[in-house]
Amino acid sequence: MASSKCFPCPVCGEDVPTGAKACPECGACEKSGWNEDASTSDGLDLPNDDFDYEKFKEEEFGELRKTTGMPLVWKITALVLLVVTVALAFYNLLFR
Repeated sequence: MASSKCFPCPVCGEDVPTGAKACPECGACEKSGWNEDASTSDGLDLPNDDFDYEKFKEEEFGELRKTTGMPLVWKITALVLLVVTVALAFYNLLFR
């Protein structure tokens, strides 16, 4: 309940006692939200309402390609390493 000695915080809407340095609920202060321009975003370099995210992604990252999986050469390499490792393990078990 707001009294005559309180005003609503422009950030969170909670009651702030007159003369307070910051909002007791959200911590907003003169620098972050109590000034006249708190509701505007001028000078913050934010995207406009007509910002096209899909166009931005294409310009920034180019055309996205689906990965086709692991190339065949790496699959063969992994298989050879597995066979060699198993063969060495059996050799060590049998002949040591």
